Formats: sequence, structure tokens, C-alpha cells
Amino acid sequence: MTIYKMISESFLSRQNDILFLVSILAVLGTFVVLAGGIWDSASHALKIPDSFWTIQHVTVYTGVSLVALAAVVGTMISMKNRKIITGITILLIGSMLQLVGGYVDYNFHTKYGIDGLVTSSHLTIESGLLLISIGSFLTLSKFGYSRTKKLVPFSIVNVLFSATWIGFNLSLLVGATMLCIPVYDLFSSGCSVM
Repeated sequence: MTIYKMISESFLSRQNDILFLVSILAVLGTFVVLAGGIWDSASHALKIPDSFWTIQHVTVYTGVSLVALAAVVGTMISMKNRKIITGITILLIGSMLQLVGGYVDYNFHTKYGIDGLVTSSHLTIESGLLLISIGSFLTLSKFGYSRTKKLVPFSIVNVLFSATWIGFNLSLLVGATMLCIPVYDLFSSGCSVM
């Protein structure tokens, strides 16, 4: 038996385990993104100076990187595994949205310093957050409940928090001035719609 054949047979027999690890990484990465975003919001409430390279933003993009890594590995492995490809595809699209939105947010912070709560970059990042939370839930749901019962609550909380987050910001987009007045003090950069 050749080394190549041994490795490929070993790898192919472990595909399901690797995809399970991919789904765990996606759920935990999404949770890290949410925790970093909440931490960033709390730092606004404490009026801590804002720039792109704060530890809060680094935490958010560490979570995004974990999900992007999970999506890429999952994409390479799941090409023939139809039961998980939908969740992995949603993870990949959500990760790309977050990375593109993060790049735009970086440029915005570089040019203007601070930014408003509702910007095109933030809405892109939040749309990606909703997609990765849904994608991680879908990938996790393809494995038996006995394997996933400890992660299912995290995955559900991820979906609920990310949907609430983007829903709140979209409501600000609709009623910008009237809705921004009560939350203006919470965000030191204001609640401007840019």
C-alpha cells in the first residue's frame, strides 16, 4: 500500500469527524464575533476612544477568521457531502461579507477615526454575522443531537443575537433621528446613519 493511498483512505474515513470539528469551529467563531461586538458596544458606553485596532475589533476579526477557516476547510471537504454543503456555503458567503465589510470599516476608521453606528460597512458585517450564525447552526444540525447537545444552545443564541443586532440597526436606518436620540449617549461616536 502506498503512502498516498494510506493517507487518502485515512482522510476519507475521517471526513465526518473533520466536518463535525468544522461545525464546532464555526459555532465558536460566531460566538467570539458576538462577544467582541458586545465588548465593543460596552467600550462605547464607557466612552473609551475608538479606532479600528482596538482589542475589541481584534476579537471580532479573530472570530471572523475562525469562521472563515472553518468555511474554507469545510468547502474543501464537503464537495461530495450534500447534507452539509448548504450550511458550509452560507458560512463561506457570510465570512466573505464580514471580511469585505471589515476592510471597508478599516478604511473608514483610518480616514475618519470613529464612525457612526449604522454605516454600510457595519451593515455588511452584520449581514455576514447573521449568515455565519445561520450557516453554523445548519452545519451543526446535520450531526446527531447526542453529539451536538452542548453546542446547540450556543448556536441558537448566536442566531438570536445576530438577528436582533441587525434588526436593531435596520430599525435605526428607517427611523434614524427619532430612534437615535435615546441611544446617542451609549455610543460615543453617535448614532449617525452614514
